[in-house]
Amino acid sequence: MDCIFCDIIEGRSEAEILYQDENIISFLDIRPVNYGHTLVITKKHFDNFLSIPPNELNYLMKGMQFVASAVIKSVNADGFNLILNSGKAAGQTIFHFHFHIIPRYLNDFRFKPDFKRYSDGAIKEFADKIRSELNKQKDSFYG
Repeated sequence: MDCIFCDIIEGRSEAEILYQDENIISFLDIRPVNYGHTLVITKKHFDNFLSIPPNELNYLMKGMQFVASAVIKSVNADGFNLILNSGKAAGQTIFHFHFHIIPRYLNDFRFKPDFKRYSDGAIKEFADKIRSELNKQKDSFYG
């Protein structure tokens, strides 16, 4: 498997590593949206958000909170975005599960989504489909 993040973890590729422990590693993104843009990843390879076990995700979230606090304070940001791209259609380009911590400043840039409106009855149809799938998966998820 060819994974740049696995190469960084193993020391085969360079990165500006900010923090690491036995389970996670964080480093600066080489194509930052804003300076200080940081990635936090699991040391074990998981392709995306849906493939990571809950215990790994819980640990990663704690580490991400720790790293985000330091990043934001050190670059004097006004806030930050946590971004997760899961799947090619969502913009994931490296298929090793990771989060982006993007420092934000007042008036730096705007996300401008194209908000949709549900037609009559469509909101209930979508809700019913999602609830049905949740009910199918509930027992296996919470086991």
